Amino acid sequence: MLDIKWIRENEQALDEALAKRGAGPIAAELVAMDERRRSIIQKLQDMQSRRNAASKEIGAAMAQKNLELAEKLKAEVAEIKETMPAAEQEEREAIAALDDALSRLPNIPLDDVPVGKDEHDNVVKRIVGEKPRWNHPAKEHFDIGEALGYMDFDRASKLSGARFTVLTSQLARLERALGQFMLDMHTMEHGYTEVSSPLMVKAEAMYGTGQLPKFEEDLFKTTDGRYLIPTAEVTLTNLVSAETLEQEKLPLRFTALTPSFRSEAGSAGRDTRGMLRQHQFWKCELVSITDAESAIAEHERMTECAENVLKRLGLHFRTMTLCTGDMGFGARKTYDIEVWLPGQDTYREISSCSVCGDFQGRRMNARYRVKDEKALRFVHTLNGSGTAVGRCLIAVLENYLNEDGSVTIPDALLPYMGGLTKIEKA
Repeated sequence: MLDIKWIRENEQALDEALAKRGAGPIAAELVAMDERRRSIIQKLQDMQSRRNAASKEIGAAMAQKNLELAEKLKAEVAEIKETMPAAEQEEREAIAALDDALSRLPNIPLDDVPVGKDEHDNVVKRIVGEKPRWNHPAKEHFDIGEALGYMDFDRASKLSGARFTVLTSQLARLERALGQFMLDMHTMEHGYTEVSSPLMVKAEAMYGTGQLPKFEEDLFKTTDGRYLIPTAEVTLTNLVSAETLEQEKLPLRFTALTPSFRSEAGSAGRDTRGMLRQHQFWKCELVSITDAESAIAEHERMTECAENVLKRLGLHFRTMTLCTGDMGFGARKTYDIEVWLPGQDTYREISSCSVCGDFQGRRMNARYRVKDEKALRFVHTLNGSGTAVGRCLIAVLENYLNEDGSVTIPDALLPYMGGLTKIEKA
């Protein structure tokens, strides 16, 4: 959430930033809403002050035995008391309207983010590794998995409908191995603290990280009003909600391996075959809580941590700087890591690492204390995939495919595969 005080002082800057994201001007409307809120608050304060003053004047009038004045003042106090509930309700509505408008505003891009409309305007930051070269044709992951006999979409559809997958035997083990490998790497080598957190959260947690209210249609909601997490970013970031942290204890770095649940609203007809776009998938999430000064450096560090997963697996990828029109709602700057998929003959996103400034800190009311400073500051937050397990499984299948249809297991995963070095047909 953006600060209304900053908006009042930077109307033009806000509208220019939103224009880069493809949105129209709104600063003047927000300032007008804030003026109305302030006016109502002032009116209410004036009423309260007059009520208190009149109550004192009643006592003085009674002491002087001026009964006529006392009765007049009593009538005035009674009228104020009668009208105050309506004024208080007006105040609540004005505050709620402004908060709702602010909660739907996207974050402000950093100055070095390339300006553009969509993914075609993203900029290559770096390319790592080379595309595999074979004498046999490439295949897509679903053809590989079904031929091996360990990937079943028909049974998944029978159980749950479209956009679900059943993995069995060696592919189920490979999926588990990938998740464990990522988690071990981030905790033992990159200094993240492993967290086991709930998969269902209250609306307040979704609001804190920016999924609500704008993106409710993308979420699965339970019958008791909770939401299934679309990513562990929600739980890991909200670990510090409504808390005050000490600056010297920052950054905090958290990681979790969890299922993620997404309705995929608006993706009808896209990636309908295979595992690329699922309602349920495993993801290893990275979250950092920092102070203002170290957030940008932490963004570079987090991205490198995610890249290291693909480097260790020997997968070719490129890292992209997203343009203003392709960034997520809460991000100030985002790097997408795109892994090469030979079967599709293209790059596909496997991780997205974003720095959010104090955007989520404000929504969560999470602050930190700087030594010798009286005022508290809002924390800065970062999140990224380290990485998406299902898409990593796809990349391994397509990049390590052998001519006979078997799949070689990358060396980094061998300790997790119980002696298997190759996945072969059942």
